[in-house]
Amino acid sequence: MPARRRNLAYLRLWFGRLTFWLGAVGVGLLAVAFAKLADWFGDQFQLLYSEFPWIPWVLTPAGGVLLLWITRRYFPGAEGSGIPQTLAHMSAPNAERPHPLLSLRIIVGKILVGAGAVGAGFSLGREGPTVQVGASLMHELHKFLPRSLHVSREHLIVAGGAAGIAAAFNTPLAGIMFAIEEMTRSVGTRVSGLIIIAIVLAGVVSQALIGGGHYFGHILIAAETGDLLIWVIVASLASGVAGGLFARMLIKAALGWTGPIADFRRRRPLVFAAFCGLLIAAMGSLTAGAIFGTGYEPTRALLEGDADNLPWYFFFFKLAATFVSYLSGLPGGIFAPSLSIGAGLGHALTYLLGNPEHAGMLLVLAMAGFLAAATQAPITSFIIVMEMVDGYSKVIALMAVALFASWISRLFCPPLYMTLARRYAPPPPPPAAPETPLVAPPAPPSVAPEAPRAPADPPRP
Repeated sequence: MPARRRNLAYLRLWFGRLTFWLGAVGVGLLAVAFAKLADWFGDQFQLLYSEFPWIPWVLTPAGGVLLLWITRRYFPGAEGSGIPQTLAHMSAPNAERPHPLLSLRIIVGKILVGAGAVGAGFSLGREGPTVQVGASLMHELHKFLPRSLHVSREHLIVAGGAAGIAAAFNTPLAGIMFAIEEMTRSVGTRVSGLIIIAIVLAGVVSQALIGGGHYFGHILIAAETGDLLIWVIVASLASGVAGGLFARMLIKAALGWTGPIADFRRRRPLVFAAFCGLLIAAMGSLTAGAIFGTGYEPTRALLEGDADNLPWYFFFFKLAATFVSYLSGLPGGIFAPSLSIGAGLGHALTYLLGNPEHAGMLLVLAMAGFLAAATQAPITSFIIVMEMVDGYSKVIALMAVALFASWISRLFCPPLYMTLARRYAPPPPPPAAPETPLVAPPAPPSVAPEAPRAPADPPRP
């Protein structure tokens, strides 16, 4: 009998491990499917734009209205990046909310509508939403794990979110640091093991289906030592200020935006989304379509030295397009657009510094600095950029820019994702009614009525 119980316990243990491993593989498959779908939609939009330059004036506002209606009608909770929703669920998992923030329905909406938003020309990314997708899948798998594993739901959510960011960028180290920096402020031995296993399995699936190599390919990064010191200072200051102001605008729009435009957005969200689409179409026409979508192609062109078709003011329009896309309320993240904004900022700085010979290093520094300033996650940011462009030889410079830019950003705003998570916090409970006393208060003492006094005798004469 004891041997039978022991074998049954081992069976349950291995069933739980197998369930977790399959979940990590599932996160990798979902990340790849999301990437393929978003890239396909983005490519189709660019093909249409090359044939019919007027198409964004129709497709982008109409797509914004349709996709926002689908999100609000069928997938509430899937709007925006997805990282704030994941953090809000972890802070109050059992809170009463009007809509769940992590579920299978969220997975479907995040992938389909998020890819559709890229295909409509909105300046949004898929990396942040993949965090919510991975966290939702692991959240749902927790119910199948045996209790003997002693794995909490929060640990699985962290592992799923980290695996999602690692598979989306094909950067396993960045996934680990993202889990430590953003999703948990401290990682114990047990949860760190779960994170690493999930990232390895999701990364294997991603590399098997997408291929190895770096996100932007093998980019040669070179710079002279003297130039590098100047570029670190310039990139830190410029990206820190720009990223801090950008994050401040996002927080203000989500939590404290007031005025007639904000009121119009609340009363007529679909019309407002159409107006955002028209603004993006106008900015796309002014930049020859460079601001549409995630910004991968123009960023890669800048890193490869092919910047002839990009104006120096691409940075301003890409930042504005990303902010307007965020205002529309569609599902989509800011990771990939932030990297594109950073590359555009570095491109603008090359004009300021006299178009140096090895401008690629300045672009990479500005990318790491802007992403670190916008998210205030400096370690994750410089590791993402380092793994994306094979920048291991310049890790000290990337680290310095990311840290300095993040510190400068704190002068303008608090951490982005932790602050935006307040938007999804559960409503405070109603005030409790005053307790009624169980014993009635004693009645006031009764006073007997005073007897009437006899009239006094009249005085004698």
